[in-house]
Amino acid sequence: MSGRNWLTTLTLTGLILGAIVGEFYYRRAADVDDGPARLAEHDALVARKNADDAAWTPADQARLHALRGEIGPVLSKRAFGRAASYIGSDIFMGLLKMLIMPLIVSSVIVGVTSAGDFSRLGRMAGVTFFYFFSTMLLAVALGLVLVSVIQPGRGFFDGPGGDEARATYLTMGAERRGEMEAMHATEGVDSPKTTMDALMGILIRMVPNNPVDDLARGQTLPVIVFSIFFGIILSMIGPSGRPLIDLMRALMDVMIKMTEYVLCLAPVGVFFLVGRAVAGIGLETFAQKIGVYMFTVIAGLLLHGFVVLPLILWIFGRTNPWRFTIAMREALLLAFSTASSSATLPVTIDCAQTRGGCSRRASGFVLPLGSTVNMDGTALYEAVAVVFLAQAFSGGAIPLSDLIILALTATLAAVGAAGIPEAGLTTMIIVITAVNAGGTVYIPPAAIGLILGVDRILDMTRTMINVWGDAVGARIITRREPDGGAPEAG
Repeated sequence: MSGRNWLTTLTLTGLILGAIVGEFYYRRAADVDDGPARLAEHDALVARKNADDAAWTPADQARLHALRGEIGPVLSKRAFGRAASYIGSDIFMGLLKMLIMPLIVSSVIVGVTSAGDFSRLGRMAGVTFFYFFSTMLLAVALGLVLVSVIQPGRGFFDGPGGDEARATYLTMGAERRGEMEAMHATEGVDSPKTTMDALMGILIRMVPNNPVDDLARGQTLPVIVFSIFFGIILSMIGPSGRPLIDLMRALMDVMIKMTEYVLCLAPVGVFFLVGRAVAGIGLETFAQKIGVYMFTVIAGLLLHGFVVLPLILWIFGRTNPWRFTIAMREALLLAFSTASSSATLPVTIDCAQTRGGCSRRASGFVLPLGSTVNMDGTALYEAVAVVFLAQAFSGGAIPLSDLIILALTATLAAVGAAGIPEAGLTTMIIVITAVNAGGTVYIPPAAIGLILGVDRILDMTRTMINVWGDAVGARIITRREPDGGAPEAG
């Protein structure tokens, strides 16, 4: 069994064990009569004792001792939640967040420069990138519609103990949230009054006035825009830019290796994060909500992959979608089983050229570049996952301005994401950071632990859609860039 499969197995084991332990604490605490009120009384007595209250009496001490015996399961549940917070949120998620900004810069620049010299590639590069970003935006839009209609996260914390569980997550992010609110107050950022105000605000925030300051403050959207622009120019200046490109590749390799080591802690992180969530709301509610979330993601991926992309192929590629799907079936099955666009690339190129009717010129450019840049499935997944978490913690509708920020960030963050281990998890932190920066919705980054345990199944499906999107792009570009007699698919 490969290292990645071992990690997946251990992560699923952490999910199951976390759910079992969390349900144990949840049921024991639920059996305590009037638990919340007696816990509040206990905390008030402890506060008085710690404050050296002169009125503290032996009777108070006896009552405190009795309460500890009566609500022992409630206190144990809270102690487990605090331990889970330290290990799952402060340590595991903290290590992941440490990697984000250097990973964004290096992976996006490498992803863009892998296209080659933009000034020489000319029209084919322009059309290819237009296709990539258009289909990713369509995927994100479809995901946003589905998650807004189905609302899998609504009522996530409505059950017994839900308020306490939500408060625990929000408390963990209180410091970061306070920093963001202070930043908005300092910069004089007001809530947008109209849709146009919201759009202009987003456009202004995309402009990197000071990239170094944006990096320091974790402002992902302007950093991504700067990195894309930087990569385009770097690819155009010729041999003098090669050392810097090599440096970016080396930096990305280092960050990827660091990410791989940090992800070795995923089973432990998932155990504590899922255990704390289940301890707060119960296994039945948790499993039901996560199941609806998974259905929403998979439904969106299948609709995009087998309705939207075939329509685009039929209209712009003048190709029979069914025949082309059959021609690419080997690559699609391999992508699903390996969950890796890069590992599937040789088979994708072979299927596209020998059976899919794609020209060597188009497939040789579009498919390698697409395996790095074009991530329809990943972008859709990010959108659904982040809105799901926002629904769980805000409980209401997501403002239009935040949805636009989410769509743009999910699309831009997908550039270069293929080289990142568990790219969906890593880029999700980027999207959450960008949405939180809007100031109207707050999602604690530790909430990713709620969905991390089921990511492998979704990863397989979204990788298949990523590869399928690349293949459709290669077939469409073949009409513009033929070798001179490419055979039709089928």
